[in-house]
Amino acid sequence: MAPVQEKKLLGAAGAPDTLENTIEDEEGQNLWSSILSEVSTRSLSKLPSGKNILVFGEDGSGKTTIMAKLQGAEHNKNGRGLEFLYLIVHDEDRDDQTRCNVWILDGDLYHKGLLKFAASAESLTDTLAVFVADMSRPWTIMESIQKWASVLREHIDKLKIVPEEMRRLEQELVKHFQEYVELEEASQGSPQRRGHPVSGTEDEEVVLPLGENVLTHNLGIPVLVVCTKCDAVSVLEKEHDYREEHFDFIQSHIRRFCLQYGAALIYTSVKEEKNLDLLYKYIVHKMYGFQFTTPALVVEKDAVFIPSGWDNEKKIAILHENFTTVKPEDAFEDFIVKPPVRKLVHDKEVAAEDEQVFLMKQQSLLAKQPATPTRANDSPARAPTGSPRPSSRSGPANVASVSPMTAVKKPDPNLKGAAANEGVLANFFNSLLSKKTGSPGSPSAGGVQSSAKKAGQKPVLTDVQAELDRMTRKPDSMSANDTSPTENED
Repeated sequence: MAPVQEKKLLGAAGAPDTLENTIEDEEGQNLWSSILSEVSTRSLSKLPSGKNILVFGEDGSGKTTIMAKLQGAEHNKNGRGLEFLYLIVHDEDRDDQTRCNVWILDGDLYHKGLLKFAASAESLTDTLAVFVADMSRPWTIMESIQKWASVLREHIDKLKIVPEEMRRLEQELVKHFQEYVELEEASQGSPQRRGHPVSGTEDEEVVLPLGENVLTHNLGIPVLVVCTKCDAVSVLEKEHDYREEHFDFIQSHIRRFCLQYGAALIYTSVKEEKNLDLLYKYIVHKMYGFQFTTPALVVEKDAVFIPSGWDNEKKIAILHENFTTVKPEDAFEDFIVKPPVRKLVHDKEVAAEDEQVFLMKQQSLLAKQPATPTRANDSPARAPTGSPRPSSRSGPANVASVSPMTAVKKPDPNLKGAAANEGVLANFFNSLLSKKTGSPGSPSAGGVQSSAKKAGQKPVLTDVQAELDRMTRKPDSMSANDTSPTENED
């Protein structure tokens, strides 16, 4: 009987153990269920993948450079056709990250057919369009963004999205535009995720109607206009005489465009790293719903930021108050005129010519020129010393032939200078002869006067002939004396 009682006692004692095991099993199941629910919740709260950014812009506008800068790459090679890169989006709140695809379309319209690989009917709901405009060439801004907006509109129409789905996308974009509110920096909640309003309910929220010219070109996807190279504002002021009125006029037209498409506007500069961090935060805010607390910035002309839903016609009209030489309704291309193209004249490098080649050229040029007659050929009657020589020393009949005036041939009309010099010499010798004949101290002065009285001017001519003979003998004697030493040396 004792063993039976022991068994009973053991059975009675084991009942509490069974209850404990049952409780432990239930707690284990609850633990696993909580783990599974937490995992499922985390999987639902993870950052979504498959988001796409479509980037449009002209060649050289800086669209690839600015996206590579957001990616963290310092240098990125420009491609052709349709470029692809991605941005790493990190959620610090849940320690999660994902990739955001970036598709950059070539500036040539020939490649617009490649958009079918970047944006399909299924991925359009997760797509953001970015239109890049070059501020260093402001005269191309409006034409560029309007062109690329029409390209995107044409591509969306080709996707043949169900009308109900397209209408839903358009209404969602309108709702986001109307519900825009500026969040304060000190708002409660996650530093990234959008916080819920502290007070008030959804029923108490008042949605204002859309203003005039707002979302008249609804694409169904969010749009962002990015003006690059805004550091060129100072260059435009110096080289093209741009004033505050020009920049306000440009901003006014861009903001009107943004109103029509429900787009945001941001001025950036990669060179000065201006508003790049702001651009990244706004992109992840629109794509992933991260909290965004930066208000609109309209004070600095080269760092403008206008989020989607903030702007309206009245705020744009504030810019028109500074207009003096232009009206708000004037055409953009009439006031922002493309400057004339300046032809760059490059200074050609001058190479020194070889000396021998240069001399050969000069020799050939001299050979082609006609020979010019020299003074010696024109006046053979003149002596090398410049003094006139008579052709004969006897007879008064030769006086005319040896006179300075008659000894010189008729000068060439081309050699006026030579003729003038000969005339001066002739006058000089005539003055010498007149002084000689008229001086009272000369030995033949009395004879000349007496002979002049008796026979007129003929004795005077004889005296002149004698004087010339005497003058010509002196150079001959002097030349004989000069040649005699050399003959003796020989």
